[in-house]
Amino acid sequence: MKKKKNKKRKPTRFKTIKIKVSAKQKKSLENFCKSRRTTPNKIIKKAIRPLLDNYVNAIPTKSNEKVKQLALFSSE
Repeated sequence: MKKKKNKKRKPTRFKTIKIKVSAKQKKSLENFCKSRRTTPNKIIKKAIRPLLDNYVNAIPTKSNEKVKQLALFSSE
């Protein structure tokens, strides 16, 4: 019998993002992870996933929030 040749998998490419947190926030994150028996990386990914999943193919548009906020204080 012939052996089947394994297909080469396409390597997954990851990008690195760095954030800064205070010492208190880091300790809090570590304690939270210990209580849930998981890693900080998984916690952070799970927290931001719902925010990022809907914007994969979205084209960014200029936000007009500042204009609307200034309109609140006009005397008209």
